Amino acid sequence: MLNAGAPSAFLLLGDHAGREIPKRMSRLGVSDAALDRHIAWDIGIAGLGARLSALLDATFIAQAYSRLVVDCNRRPGADGAMPVVSDGEPIPGNRDLSPQAVAARMAEIYDPYQDAIAAALEARAGRRTLLIALHSFTPAMQGVDRPWRLGVLHRHDSPFSSAVLVRLREDLGAAVGDNAPYAMDETDNTIPLHADARGLDYLELEVRQDLLADAEGQAEMADWLAPRLVEALEFTARLPEPPPGGRAA
Repeated sequence: MLNAGAPSAFLLLGDHAGREIPKRMSRLGVSDAALDRHIAWDIGIAGLGARLSALLDATFIAQAYSRLVVDCNRRPGADGAMPVVSDGEPIPGNRDLSPQAVAARMAEIYDPYQDAIAAALEARAGRRTLLIALHSFTPAMQGVDRPWRLGVLHRHDSPFSSAVLVRLREDLGAAVGDNAPYAMDETDNTIPLHADARGLDYLELEVRQDLLADAEGQAEMADWLAPRLVEALEFTARLPEPPPGGRAA
């Protein structure tokens, strides 16, 4: 957790920011080259989140462990939460996991991450809060180029996501995907888990990984994004209050 207790309305999240693997798992039987790939983590998100945390004076909660050990953006027990194959790469250490092994990963890695988010939200009770889940995506997938520079993922129920999409498209046009390259759907876990029960607005933001390939690129993207996120925040603050039971920011 970076900048705990920061005053910003934004709470930044990095479900796949890290790629650590517990030593006893012997890298899950995966090569070092494979662990450098997107299958192990969201490339560039740790640096982007840290820079945004400083620029926005916002808390950043980042998972340190690889999504191959347990994917915190998947519901417990969901397909892909502990993948046997990821983008064609076999993950031998995830084969034939016992219920006890699964439970241990959840208790040691998944639960502390989600509990840290819940605790940060409890500490912010009564304050305006918007969740921003940061992710990154490959420039191509299965031989198909992805033209987007960024993607705004949402469920058509987020004023803040809509405002961010409009603001980013003012500068980049169609290079900002609307639920592209991924759509926010039932496979997502962290935003629904924490935003829905509390009536919080949210943004799930995807950034193309070649734009985050090094510290300079991460800093440039954060410098560009930060004022636009603030503008979207200020715009949504002027919107009418939602009806009772509706989503609130």
